[in-house]
Parts: sequence; structure tokens; C-alpha cells
Amino acid sequence: MEVLNSEIKVLHVPQEETEIQYTKKGTVRKRKPKTKKMYFTQDTEDAIMEYLAETDPIKRNRIYNERIDYAFHKLTENIIHTFKFYYTEVETIAELQHEVTSFLLEKLHLYNQAKGKAFSYFGTIAKRYLILYNNKNYEKLKGKAEVEAIDEDKTIVLNIVNSSESIDDPLMGENYFMDKFIAYVDLYLFKIFTEPEDAKTADAVMQLFKHRESLDIFNKKAIYIYIREQTEQDTPQITKVMKRLEKVYRRLHNQYLDYGYVSLNY
Repeated sequence: MEVLNSEIKVLHVPQEETEIQYTKKGTVRKRKPKTKKMYFTQDTEDAIMEYLAETDPIKRNRIYNERIDYAFHKLTENIIHTFKFYYTEVETIAELQHEVTSFLLEKLHLYNQAKGKAFSYFGTIAKRYLILYNNKNYEKLKGKAEVEAIDEDKTIVLNIVNSSESIDDPLMGENYFMDKFIAYVDLYLFKIFTEPEDAKTADAVMQLFKHRESLDIFNKKAIYIYIREQTEQDTPQITKVMKRLEKVYRRLHNQYLDYGYVSLNY
């Protein structure tokens, strides 16, 4: 199924899966705590000062590429994930990191050791850049309509999201039902929605559900605005599609509660 493009995107970061290992006695094998590899070291601090003092552009490039670039790369990566700056105009974390790292390079000549450690200085710059970047994108999205005007309708989306968050099956996994619901709609999208515009709107909604762990970035009130941005449909059209999706959701959810599984038969 084709994924609809949008000017504003929410990056999906899959959670790391860890496999539980057992001893011969059947007890859980204890893992040694991972030691963190330092990426912004004293050598990085020294390299920045050497870079600033060097006038030869070739030598400056070598210092940056060999001793500073990796530290900036990891610094931006950690800040992006720590503060969940996934609300962006680019497709991947790597692209976002490249943008922020390039910005840090542009500001490198402004660093003064009297201002404190380079790690704190450039970490603050990167965080401020990402805060402004995220806020700018949110304002672009929100500009399509006033949130208060769609507050009543958005509850259809939130009912599905909130109810899916309350499902916790220790055998199937907490995401089992929602994943089955998404797979079902993907499989029968054009049977459930025979009109092309309805199918297009439903597809945008399902893309949102696939990235549901990042919904807090939307402040949850802007969900309808996000769908409007992707589909260029008005609120009544989105509401019509959401009501149809809610019926499918309820039917599959009842099946899950009654039988403990979800059938992908239409």
C-alpha cells in the first residue's frame, strides 16, 4: 500500500528487542550492565580548541573529520532520542542528525573556552535548535485549522488510541490487537472504503496509528489537523471515515475479547 507523503512527519523509532536468556537451572541469566562508551572526551575538547586555532583549511578539515564530527554526531543523536524530537520535515533520524550537526559546525567558531565545557555549550545549542525546529513544524501543522473547532470530532481517534493502550495481554503482547487491527485495515482497505477519497483518508489515519507511540508529540489535540495536512480533506470527511474505522475496530475488538485472537478473514 502506498504511504501518503506529508510536509510534516513524525519519525518512527522502533524499540530495541531484547531476548531473555536462561541458565541450565531455568533461572533468568543476569546480564552484565553495559558500559557507556564516551564519545565526547577530553580529546574532543582539545580538538575543538586546535580547530579554532588552526588557519590552514585542510588541517582544520582533518581535525574536524577525525576528532570532532563523531562527537557531534552522537551528541545530536542522544539529544534527539532523549527529548523525542521526532516531529520533523525529514524522513529519518540520520537526516535530522545531519541538519543539526551541520548547524553545530556553523557555530563552532563562536565557541569560547571561558563559556564552559564544549560538551555543555554545544549540547545547549543543539537542544535549542531542535526545540525551535519542532515548534516551527507544529505551528505549520496547526495553521490549517483551530483545534477547538474539531475538539468534539477528534475523540473518535482518541477513543481508539486510548483503548488500544489499555490492552495488555501477557501472552500475545500489549501491541497484539492494535497490530492486528492495522493489518486488517491494510489488507481490506479498498473493500472497507470503496470511494478513493475515503480510502486515501483512511490510509493517512492508519499511518498515524502505526506511529502511535509518538502521538504525544502531537499534543493529541492536533490529530485531525495532521490528517487534514496529509489528505487535504475537510473535517466532515475525516469524521465519516473515522466512524467507519471505529465500527471495524469495535467488531474486531469484540472478537478478540470473545475468542482471544483476531481473524484476518473479511
